[in-house]
Amino acid sequence: MRYEKTVILKNGKTCLLRGADGDDAGAVYSVFVQTHAQTDFLLSYPDEITMTEEEERQYLEEQAKSSNSIEICAYVDGIPAGTGGISPVGTCSKLAHRASFGVAVDKSFWGLGIGRALTQASLECAKAAGYSQVELDVVAENQSACSLYRSLGFREYGRNPKGFRSRSGQWQELILMYLDLDDLH
Repeated sequence: MRYEKTVILKNGKTCLLRGADGDDAGAVYSVFVQTHAQTDFLLSYPDEITMTEEEERQYLEEQAKSSNSIEICAYVDGIPAGTGGISPVGTCSKLAHRASFGVAVDKSFWGLGIGRALTQASLECAKAAGYSQVELDVVAENQSACSLYRSLGFREYGRNPKGFRSRSGQWQELILMYLDLDDLH
């Protein structure tokens, strides 16, 4: 999918949101590794990232051509600040209405509205792709993300008390959320 939009952040700076393609592989790969090193709220640790930059390039080229998935990169002053995107939950016709969503923002850009902008952009793309529902899992302790999703209309439909087990041995409860895109205006 293709997408491009400029938004003004809380600090007055301009942020470019753009559907990433192969040329963005280095930036996307870099911010992916960086964000996964900065918080324990994401799915994996940096040393578990097995995709190479070349594989990232191929993946992003496929995303750019896709009609139902996208990886959006947020750039501030030319610096990659975060990524977000949607992908199909599955390929069966019974799942064709459902998209999975994920987002990560570099810690040095937290609190500026980039997470909200990436989420809203992803929702716009999901609607344009013909999805009627977007789904996500969020660590219950991640109150800022939970608040963001609820403010955009996501609803909780369940919890997994042992959704993640961190390397420290602690369980992290996951909140399962969805948004009915028919509710978006």
